[in-house]
Amino acid sequence: MPTIADTAAPPVTSAANAPRTALVRLYDRFATLADRLQPLAGLAMRLYVGKVFLLSGWLKASRWDSTLALFANEYHVPVLPPHVAAVTATIGELGFATLLIIGLGSRAAAVGLFFVNLVAVISYPDLSVAGLKDHILWGSLLVVVAIYGPGRLSADRVLGLR
Repeated sequence: MPTIADTAAPPVTSAANAPRTALVRLYDRFATLADRLQPLAGLAMRLYVGKVFLLSGWLKASRWDSTLALFANEYHVPVLPPHVAAVTATIGELGFATLLIIGLGSRAAAVGLFFVNLVAVISYPDLSVAGLKDHILWGSLLVVVAIYGPGRLSADRVLGLR
């Protein structure tokens, strides 16, 4: 005896469904491509932001007298004395940026650089609109790394760390 399932008509493929199906296939292809690009995107974010902070830290370290003068006269870091703030900022930028670039302890490094970035925005009252936009971009990229992780192209992944 035939069942209801045996007598059910096959799904109707109408001309109206064809564009939707093509759109779904196109979206699936795009999603597959985007998934394949995620490791490169994670690496690119880490390299871009890491380079910015690594160069900044290197500049501070290589011109130490100027760095101390800036922290004493221009930057108004809350709570910390200028010398301590200069040392902390320089070590933070160099250390966290290095870790971020190689992808080791990436989430912690991203959070550390986020706070270095935040203190820089807070402590420099004459920051231009363009400078503020840069800091917002860097902070946003650091938040992405902190939340989503460094990606497959990282020391964290090689070592099996989360």
